[in-house]
Amino acid sequence: MSRLVLLHPVAADDPQLPAALAAALRGGRPVAVLPAEAAARERFLAVLAPEVPVGADVGVVVATSGSTGEPKAVVLPVSALQASVAATAARLGGPGSWTLTLPASSVAGLMVLVRAVVGGGALRRLSSDLSDPALAPEGDGPHFLSVVPTQLHRVADDPAAVERLARYDTVLVGGAAAEDGLLERFRAGGVRLVTTYGMSETCGGCVYDGRPLDGVQVSVDPADQRITLTTPTAFAGYHRRPELTREVLTGPGRVRTADRGRLDGGRLTVLGRVDDVVVSGGTNVDLARVERLVRAALGSEQVAVTARPDAEWGARVVLVLTADGPAPTLADVRELLRPRVEPAALPTEVLRLPTLPLLPGGKLDRLSLRRAAADVPATTDPTTSATTTGPALPEGPR
Repeated sequence: MSRLVLLHPVAADDPQLPAALAAALRGGRPVAVLPAEAAARERFLAVLAPEVPVGADVGVVVATSGSTGEPKAVVLPVSALQASVAATAARLGGPGSWTLTLPASSVAGLMVLVRAVVGGGALRRLSSDLSDPALAPEGDGPHFLSVVPTQLHRVADDPAAVERLARYDTVLVGGAAAEDGLLERFRAGGVRLVTTYGMSETCGGCVYDGRPLDGVQVSVDPADQRITLTTPTAFAGYHRRPELTREVLTGPGRVRTADRGRLDGGRLTVLGRVDDVVVSGGTNVDLARVERLVRAALGSEQVAVTARPDAEWGARVVLVLTADGPAPTLADVRELLRPRVEPAALPTEVLRLPTLPLLPGGKLDRLSLRRAAADVPATTDPTTSATTTGPALPEGPR
C-alpha cells in the first residue's frame, strides 16, 4: 500500500540535512537529497516530481547515475536505512562518531549522516581533502571515516595525513575498486582500512572486506558472473521508473547488480562491471582486468582502459593516460601486458586527457571515457609514442 507524500528537498551541503534526515527516519516527510552542484541538481529535479506515491516506509530519495549517466531517483525505505546502520554497527563493534568528507548526495556520504543520526554519535563535515589537519579525530570515540580510493591516492605520500587516518578506529573505503598496493601502503602505516561493496540500491556498502554483513546473501550467476545481493537494505524502486525497477529489483530485497564477481569460500571478489567485457576480434576482453594489470605495472592509478567501437574488430582497446600520470609509450604498455593477457586485450590506441573524469561519488566516469574514445581519432600504431589529446572532461570532487 502506498500514499501520496510531498518530498522535502534538501541540498547535500545544507547544514539542516541531518535534522531533516532524523525527522524522516521518525516517520516525517521523506527527504530528497539534492546534489550541491547546480547542473547535477537540475538533472535530478527533472526526474523527480514533488508529490509522489511511495511506500509508507520511505525515508530518503537519492540520485544515482551509474554507468549510463542518466539520473535515477532511488527510493530508500526507513527500514532499509535502519538495517544498514545496524549491520554496519554490528560489523564495526558498535556505533561511534563519524567524519564526513564525501558529498552527502552520494550514498556513501548519505550513509555517514544516517549512521551518525541513528547512532547518536558526533558528526563532523569536512572537505574531501584528507591532508587537512582538521581531519584528526576529536572527542570520544570510536571514530569512523568513509572515503573513496581517489582520496587515499592523493595523500599516499603524505606521512602526516596517513598518521591522522591511523587515529580512526576504522576507515571504510568504497565507491570504486582500490588497488591492493594502495591499500597495503596505508595498512603498513597503521590505518585500519575496511573495503566495502554496495550501491545506492543497497543503502551503500553491504559487503565488507568481501564478507556480507549480517542478513545479506550474495550469489553469482555462473553464466556471466553477475552479482545478485539479497539484503534487508534493498531499495524500494526507482521513482517513476517501474520497468527499470523490475529489471533490478527481481524479488523481495533482491538486487540484480551490473557487476561481475567471484565467490571463494563465501568471500566475494568484485571483478568489474558486466559491460566492462567487450568483444574484440571474436575474443571476450575484460577491460577491468586489463586496467588493473596496467595500473599495477605502471604503479599508478592515473591511467585507465576503455574501448571504442570498430567496424572490423568490433571493439578496440584504448589506453587512457593523464597529464599527472605516467607517460609510457603504447609499445611499452603492450610489452608489459603481453605475457599476461590474450592478444585481443592489448591496447591498440592511446587517448591522453588532462585528468580522469570522475562521478560525484569518486568513481571513474566510464561513460565519459567511452564517449571520449569514440569521438576522438586516436593513435593506432603501437610502435610509436604518439598520443591523441582528447577534450577536457569534467572531474569529480577532489
